Amino acid sequence: MEYCGCSLDRRNSAHLSSSPACPAPRAVRPRRRAAEPTSRASTKAARAAAARTASAVSNATPDSSSAAATSPLAPSPPPIPLLLPPKQLHPRPALPPRRRTQQLHGMPTSQRCVPRLEGLSELIDKLCSDDTTSQLEATVQFRKLLSDEKNSTVIKIIRADVLPRFAEFLSRHGLPQLQMEAAWVLTNIAASDYTLLVAECGAVPRLVELLESPNANIRHQAIWCVGNIAADLPSCRDILFEHGTLMPLLSQFREDMKIPVLRTAIWALSNLCFAKLPAEVQVKPILEIIGQLIHSADEKILADACWTVYYICCGIGDAVQDVLDAGVCPRLVNLLMHASANVLLPVIMALARISAGDDTQVEVLIENGILNCLAQLLARNYPQNIKKQACLIVSNITAGSKDQIQAVIDAGIVSPLIVLLRTSEADIKEEAAWAISNAASSGSSDQIQYLVSRGCLEPLCSVLTYNDPDLVYTCLEGLENILQAGEAGKKGEESGMNPYAQFILECGGLEKLEDLQDVESERIYELVMRLLQGYWVEIVSESDDQNVAAGSSDLAGTVETTSEDAAQPSVPPSGVEEAD
Repeated sequence: MEYCGCSLDRRNSAHLSSSPACPAPRAVRPRRRAAEPTSRASTKAARAAAARTASAVSNATPDSSSAAATSPLAPSPPPIPLLLPPKQLHPRPALPPRRRTQQLHGMPTSQRCVPRLEGLSELIDKLCSDDTTSQLEATVQFRKLLSDEKNSTVIKIIRADVLPRFAEFLSRHGLPQLQMEAAWVLTNIAASDYTLLVAECGAVPRLVELLESPNANIRHQAIWCVGNIAADLPSCRDILFEHGTLMPLLSQFREDMKIPVLRTAIWALSNLCFAKLPAEVQVKPILEIIGQLIHSADEKILADACWTVYYICCGIGDAVQDVLDAGVCPRLVNLLMHASANVLLPVIMALARISAGDDTQVEVLIENGILNCLAQLLARNYPQNIKKQACLIVSNITAGSKDQIQAVIDAGIVSPLIVLLRTSEADIKEEAAWAISNAASSGSSDQIQYLVSRGCLEPLCSVLTYNDPDLVYTCLEGLENILQAGEAGKKGEESGMNPYAQFILECGGLEKLEDLQDVESERIYELVMRLLQGYWVEIVSESDDQNVAAGSSDLAGTVETTSEDAAQPSVPPSGVEEAD
């Protein structure tokens, strides 16, 4: 299956080699992109992680701006009586699943009047009869059967080949209750592993019609069913697009829309945008709706709206520019200070995507104050996944122009990055290493001096032991740039040695460089040799001479011992000399 999988990367591209006397010209590094989910399961995991860390974020930064935000839509009215709260297939606190079922008004299973499967043939007879009362009764019973979520129940109903009948009932415009119950049945089947059967049974065009029904309850149920179909494979989602689902769905977002319906609608819209959108789909109408919803005070609406922005950013072509043109960037940056991780995670992932754009697009983020927000995220006790994404955004910015690197320095981000590089978990260390390495490899001499004054050299040397060749190479580039800047300080040193080269030697960096001579990467080897021969040639030569001398001494000792052994009488394994 094909999900959003853009491969733009701000890490190193191939570099040209040159002689040690002349630094290699560096190719422009494309920007890195935030890691996107390769499956729906990984997105579920991301959302679940956001839910688990919501309290931690709440304790870290109270969100006054979001609390004061007003929804562009109507305040929450009483719930629609015929629709029930969603039942999560896989419980994840505070976050909606990608697919949802509906249950019977919250009653315990033991108290529900659920029919027995033994009477399935009788229900089928009623369903296929010409009597509308019998059809409605049978449909209600099927809906109750499906409310227990047992997979065996779904399988038996599917094997009965009744899905086309329920799809047919969706067109009974004179019988709204039958339409409602049939849509409910299909909604719960679409929440199972058999979504494709619902998408292919003829229900989709009828569901699109129901999105324009004058009955609000039927519209809500149709939205729910569409959301479950879109939550499955991209092929199911594409069937919805082929039947023109998008615009009728977008038409549901009205000022008089009830909050429960609005929550379901934005959830369904986020599912529609999950995988790469077909080329013919225009995202501008979607982003116009999102531009309103990201100001909602309702956390669930806000979270799904932000996930939708992230999914759109994962698209191909000018997706990031489309998001910027929609004017949502200032609000996204503002939401970095939101108290809930349910909102913060999709926001920071969307911004990480935008930061993978060109310098002009990154400049929009900087102008909207993203660096001050990132400085707070990095310095405070935020969850690991949030800090990782924050470091990634900074690394994308430091891979840009010197002005952008200076903006990072001015925001006070370097010191928190170096702390993370020294003390945090491995995945955060790696992203922090990218941020510092990018700055060191592209910064000016003054910026290099600032990085060194903040203690970047020792942690950068530790990066040389990482298993990521691209990161190691960028780190080597950074060290080369630092050493070149250190040449100006040689005059003030009594030893006449580059002060940065001296520090790298003292912190064990030279040993790590020597260890890299055995790597398979040719470009790493060439750069390592250029550094060793350019800044530590005397030390390396002396070390090599000592090694050669030690090897010769060992060889001489071996030869001498061998000649002495040859003069001794042969002793058998028993240790007793044999008699003649």
